[in-house]
Amino acid sequence: MKSYNITTLDDFIIKRQKDYPEAKGEFSRLLHHIGTAAKMVGSKIRKAGLADILGRAGNINVQGEDQQKLDIYADEVFTSALLSSGECCGVASEENQNIITFTHEFALKGKYIVCMDPLDGSSNIDVNVSVGTIFSIYRRISEKGSVVTDEDFLQKGTDQVAAGYIIYGSSTMLVYTTGNGVNGFTLDPSLGEFCLSHTDLKMPASGSLYSVNEGNYIKFPDGVKKYIKYCQERDPSTSRPYVSRYIGSLVSDFHRNLLKGGIYMYPSSEIYPRGKLRLVYECNPMALIAEQSGGKASDGYNRIMEIKPDSLHQKTPYFVGSVEMVNRVEEFIRLNG
Repeated sequence: MKSYNITTLDDFIIKRQKDYPEAKGEFSRLLHHIGTAAKMVGSKIRKAGLADILGRAGNINVQGEDQQKLDIYADEVFTSALLSSGECCGVASEENQNIITFTHEFALKGKYIVCMDPLDGSSNIDVNVSVGTIFSIYRRISEKGSVVTDEDFLQKGTDQVAAGYIIYGSSTMLVYTTGNGVNGFTLDPSLGEFCLSHTDLKMPASGSLYSVNEGNYIKFPDGVKKYIKYCQERDPSTSRPYVSRYIGSLVSDFHRNLLKGGIYMYPSSEIYPRGKLRLVYECNPMALIAEQSGGKASDGYNRIMEIKPDSLHQKTPYFVGSVEMVNRVEEFIRLNG
């Protein structure tokens, strides 16, 4: 009988505790609770077509966007799981105007804060397209035992302890990094466990995919327009013309490009002068994963993770993916604006 060597997420986290010997297990418990919340949200998404949870909730979030019912559910589940971990003293969520402070005695002693987009691309659920969760973990900078403040959440991306995403698609997969490479875990429904399926993920240095909402093309800066035309030009010596693939969910587009090579772009435009994606909740976490897998993330001029946030919901132009492709779009932007 053939035997299988299965490494679960919890097994993997415990083995990697040596990466953070000063954590003494606290960091591992935090990641475990994130994994538990991901299972709950994934289960609800799989049953979304059967339950009264599809569609809008009738509320508008801080971004001025309609909140989907699953947005609210995912936000509550992850927030509750992070509180229950006992290692998190506060959360910043894309769905909330202000930070959520945990004032329970055990939480005040927590070392970590979490920034998250609980359900990225949730409007896609109605049409059965994959969505995701994005999270980012920092050490608190406020005094231990006190209530966290906004400053704890306005750290540079370079200060991240860990970052990851969960993609809810044909399978549910959790991808994360603690600054020592990127690994992926696929949920085995029969076991109810995330199992190591993608070890030491490496993003190809280049690719043949570009992801951008070309419906906004006319409103893009000249440099981005020219880069898109470059992507569409035929060049027998390279893989151009590139293939346009845009799902409308950062997690989904990024995940595909991570595995196959490509670039995701959400530039500034006449509609969104500072871009649309949020630096704290979306751009920094994906930037850490990109860099740890050999890729790159930029605002067109600067390394994303070196930008100091000035507000929780700060937006930025965003270019992330294979390093050669990001370098090339930066060249176009610097030459053409």
